[in-house]
This record gives sequence, C-alpha cells and structure tokens, in this order.
Amino acid sequence: MRRILWLAFLLILNINSAGLARVLAPTDTIRLTLPDAEQRFFRNNLAVLAQQYNVSVAQAQAIQARLLDNPTIYVEQDVLNRRISRPVVPEGTVGNEAIVTVQQLFSIAGRRRAAGRVAQQGAVVEQYNLQDLLRTLRYQLRTSYYDLFYKQQTLKVYATEIASLTRTVGLYQSQFDKGNIALKEVIRLRAFLFTLESERQTILADVAAEQADLHVLLRDNSGVQYVPVVDFNRTRALSLNGYAEQQLIDTAQVRRTDLNARRATLEQQNLNLRLQQKLAVPDLTLGYTYDKAGSYINNYHALSVGMAVPLFNRNQGNIQAAKAQVAGSQLLVEQQQLVVQSEVHQAYQLAARSDELFQATNRDTTPFTRLMAGIEQSYAKRLITLVEYLDYFESFKNNLVQLNTLRANRVRAFEQLNYAVGKPIFRAD
Repeated sequence: MRRILWLAFLLILNINSAGLARVLAPTDTIRLTLPDAEQRFFRNNLAVLAQQYNVSVAQAQAIQARLLDNPTIYVEQDVLNRRISRPVVPEGTVGNEAIVTVQQLFSIAGRRRAAGRVAQQGAVVEQYNLQDLLRTLRYQLRTSYYDLFYKQQTLKVYATEIASLTRTVGLYQSQFDKGNIALKEVIRLRAFLFTLESERQTILADVAAEQADLHVLLRDNSGVQYVPVVDFNRTRALSLNGYAEQQLIDTAQVRRTDLNARRATLEQQNLNLRLQQKLAVPDLTLGYTYDKAGSYINNYHALSVGMAVPLFNRNQGNIQAAKAQVAGSQLLVEQQQLVVQSEVHQAYQLAARSDELFQATNRDTTPFTRLMAGIEQSYAKRLITLVEYLDYFESFKNNLVQLNTLRANRVRAFEQLNYAVGKPIFRAD
C-alpha cells in the first residue's frame, strides 16, 4: 500500500511539473542589449507616442491663441422692387434696398499676445510632462531588464541543482528497487527535489512577468523570450566615488523634469494672471456700413466704433482666481523641491549601503562549485549522511541565489539614484 501511494505521489508530481513547464517554456529566445532595448522603446512605446500628441495639441493651441478674430459681414437685401418715395427727400432712383455691414473685433492692451504666451507655456508644460514620462518608463525598462537578467542567472543555479539532484534520485531509486536502501531516504531526496522545482516555478512566474513588462514597453507582440546581455565587469565598476550627495541634489534640482514641469506651470499661471488683468480692458469693435437706399440719402456710408463699458464686470473674479493659482503653484514648486531632495537623499543612501554590502561580500563561487562536486561523490560513497548532503545542497543554492539578489538590488539602487537625479549618471551598459 505504501508503495502504491508513493508511486501515485510521483505521478502527480511529474504531471504537474511537466504541465507547468510546457506553459512557461519559451517558444523562441532573442539576445537583447540594453542600448537596443532603449532604442526600440523610444521608437515604439505607445504611451510615449500618445504623450507626443499632447505636445502637438498644446503647440497647435498656442498657434490658435495668436490668430486674429474673423471679420463679421452682414448683408440685408430688399426682396421687393419698389419706387422709393419720401415726403421730404427728393425721389431717388427705383431699385431694391441693400445694406452691407462689416465689423472687426480688435483685442487691445496686448491681450492676444498674452493669450499666445499662456498657450505657448502650456506647450512647454506638456513637453516637460513628456520628458518625465520618458524618465519614468525608462527607469521601469532598465530595472525590468536587470531584474530579468539576474532572475535568469538564478534559474541557471536551480537548473544545475535540479539536474544533479535528479541524477542522485535516479540512482537511489534504483538502489531502493534492489532493496539496498530504505524508502525514507528516497522520499527525503524526492521531497527536496520537489521543493527545488516549486521554487524554480515561482521564479519562472516572476520571469514571465518581467518578460511581459518588456514586451509592453517595447511594443512587441511577437511572443519571443528576451535574454538580456549584461557585462559583469561594468556592473562591478558602478561606484559613488567622485559624486557627493549634495552635488547630485543640485543636479536633480536642475534636471528633474517633474520639478521643471511644476516650474513651467507656475510661469504659466503668472502669464495667465497678466492675461486676466488685460482682459479687464474691453474689446474694441470697428465697423463699416453701406446702405444703398434705406437711409436719409442714397448710397449711405458710415463707420462705427463699439466698446463695452466696464462698469460692473472688470474681470475681478478671474483676476483673484489667477492670483490664487499663482500662490498655489508656488507652494507646489517648493513642495516638489523638497520631494526631489528627499528622494535623492534616500536613493543615495540606498546605493551606498548596497554597494558597501556588495564590496564586502565574497563573490567567488568557484569553491562552492568544486565543493558540490565533492559532496555528490562523498554522498554516493556514503561518507556523509543524507541530512549533511541536503544541507550542503541548500547552502550552495542559497549562496548563489542571495548573491544574484544582492547584485540585482545593487544595480537597481543605482538605477533608482539615476531616476531620482533625473540624469543617467551611473550606467553599466
């Protein structure tokens, strides 16, 4: 009965592992360098392309704000052909009455130029928003790229351990079938193998998520699996040497696009305040009227001038609102400056701690590789117990996995510092 249950457990394990492996198995792979990925990102990303249209819309609105108002033409024609007769004025010619009026609205006090400046500044704001979107998405691209690379390196560790342990399980299964060893030893080995397979499937799911993020960022629906290409020498060379924290904060205060967008919005609000003040001056309307036979004389010509009298509405409410918007935008600029300073400080400290831990860690994995070869032989010769053998296996795996995690966290910390500064200062590509 125990043997039947054991065989059923193995059958379920193999079916589940094989099924999940088929789901997550890549159909095709392609090696991808980070510069190539960034180039494809700038060319294909849909969010970036959509934001570029917003910039174009704002620029078109700036053009529209500077255009003159169209003249108004009014034509009135009598539909009855009658003889013109007046009791005082001598009779005129026989014909229809016709009236033509042309009017043109003029914005005075420089209002059209002021409106154009406000709209143009709106285009500047949208341009900074585009640059900030690029900053954010590029950070996501680069971190996903490096995370994918180090997870794939971790998968290689699991592949090596699983292949080695599978061989050992096969050998001990044959020994159990011959009655040379106890069943509990084979079960313990298979349980540890199942644990490794489960951990591997979790990492495969993370890899699939990173692959999906890259496909979206690069606008790629081909279904290929990316294999990032990273130079370990360049990643090891990342260092904060030569860069003081205050220096990076000063750079961020100038380069951060979200901060510049807030400043541009403040300038737009100042321009809008000046526009609202100019709107207190009413528009001027000039006109010309021709009346063929409807006035006290034939062929009547007249000029007209019109302007609203600013007795009640002097645009007071909009001016007060614009002043409040300026004050609010000023506070938002100051708030964003504090945010930038805080983010650079935190990112700098994180990068310093990650680099310090990385530099203090023994990154030579050669002794572990040699040791595992000897451990397999020692266990095969029964020189060490099963518990010792599995403990060595676990230690070997944990060391390499934690080392890859440390490498990934360190690179991510430098990328986060680049993101906080707003400029790619620390690069490993």
